[in-house]
Amino acid sequence: MYQIDAFSGAVFGGNPAAVCVLEAWLSDQLMQNIAAENNLSETAFTVKRGAGYEIRWFTPTTEEALCGHATLAAAHVIFVYFEHPTDTISFYSRYSGNLSVTKNKDFLTLDFPQDIITEVEPPMEIVDAFEEAPIQIYKGRMDYLLLYNTQDDIEQSKPNLHVLKELKARGVIITAPGKEVDFVSRFFAPGSGVEEDPVTGSAHTTLTPFWSKKLGKTRLSAQQLSQRKGELTCEIIGERVKITGKAVTYLIGDIYI
Repeated sequence: MYQIDAFSGAVFGGNPAAVCVLEAWLSDQLMQNIAAENNLSETAFTVKRGAGYEIRWFTPTTEEALCGHATLAAAHVIFVYFEHPTDTISFYSRYSGNLSVTKNKDFLTLDFPQDIITEVEPPMEIVDAFEEAPIQIYKGRMDYLLLYNTQDDIEQSKPNLHVLKELKARGVIITAPGKEVDFVSRFFAPGSGVEEDPVTGSAHTTLTPFWSKKLGKTRLSAQQLSQRKGELTCEIIGERVKITGKAVTYLIGDIYI
């Protein structure tokens, strides 16, 4: 097992993810047990499939349909420790289809499908969880997106996670224009076993098309304002989102089961 700090150029930053590169799939329960034991926001499991890899992601409590930072971490592991022969790794997810990660020097770029969002009325869980009401609320395939006026609003937000845990969605993204970047965000998913995720690649499949339309540009700089913080560059190309960042190895270990 490898533990990687994704969307960071140095250890102790970005979002830590565990990666297990397998010869064959383990049982769902065993993978869930490993993820629960790791107690990280995500553990990625991959199995070689032809020239590419199948990939699955588990939080401490559930399997996820898509995860950006753990995919970035898995690509880092395969590039660095498994001598991948090209600069692009093709991943396949049973829930999210074809994904890829391309390496350019120290940078890794995710190629994910963009999310489609619609403006909605706020569910009671969001009304009760957030003291300050957002300007607008949107719903994507997995998450709610809450728009606020300023970066200060995002930094100072303290949602009631106990209430938010009852929300029927993977999680909630809060976002606003950034002071030094195009947009900032935070991500909460207590119902998936993650109170606040340090850096959420998959949330940027929702954020990037939203801010691209609002700001009238296709390439954007982003920062996730968790305690560990994460830096991302995002780009819309057709119906795909490209999300770029760095990744570094924190540890390599053996699991005894």
